[in-house]
Amino acid sequence: MNTRPRPEALTLLRHGSAIAVADLAAVYTWRTWLFGWLVRMLSQVVFFTLIGRLTGGDERFLVTGNALMVCAVEATMVVASSAWERSLGTLPLLVAAPARLAWTFVVRSLQWVISGTATSLVALFALGPVFGLRWTAGSACAAVPLVLLTSLGTYCVGLALAAFVADRPGLRNVVSNVAYLGMMAVCGVQVPVHYWPPPVRAVAQALPLTHELDALRGVLDGAPPVHVLLQALLGAVTGAGWLAVAVLGFGWVARRGRRTGAIEFGT
Repeated sequence: MNTRPRPEALTLLRHGSAIAVADLAAVYTWRTWLFGWLVRMLSQVVFFTLIGRLTGGDERFLVTGNALMVCAVEATMVVASSAWERSLGTLPLLVAAPARLAWTFVVRSLQWVISGTATSLVALFALGPVFGLRWTAGSACAAVPLVLLTSLGTYCVGLALAAFVADRPGLRNVVSNVAYLGMMAVCGVQVPVHYWPPPVRAVAQALPLTHELDALRGVLDGAPPVHVLLQALLGAVTGAGWLAVAVLGFGWVARRGRRTGAIEFGT
């Protein structure tokens, strides 16, 4: 029998994912998710798409952007759920544990990725045809990994922001809301990215949602596969960059907390 210990990363992934699934079950029942959260998010997609119809916008453009956006909304909840560790008094225990704090937080809130991916897929497949999207077996199969990549990428953005507010938990909801509203504004969800001046476009290019949304629209519009793959890859790379920032940020939080004693209970 192999008695070698599991690598730290695999152990963290297994235990952290189990906690994330348990948290998902604690936050939602199937009824509250289906008739509460899902209905709320679908209503948001319909609202923005109908506003676009009233103003002469492209319904297909808007429903695609807003349906994908809902997974980003949910993924950025990692900012708030990471800050909860301090108020629950578990942050000092996580810092004291032998595992790296950063990787603990990476897997700790994966429930938002699971739920967000499911919500966006329902919005795309249920509401998309109402507003002109035409799905084929191929485009539907391509959409699933693109939605998952979007959710993971924006989750990494949220993790980086969560590290920023780790010592300022009172800012968690403000930062989370500004993050997803900012992405909704500049990443091509409501208006094309080229609508914005160059500095704002540069910010948009640094966000995974911009590239994954471009890839998804490419799938629906019959763009060359090379274009779709390139945009999906760019989204994955930018997401990895944000993950690196998050790992460095949480590492700094742990070192600072140990050095200054700033990791306190119940604040």
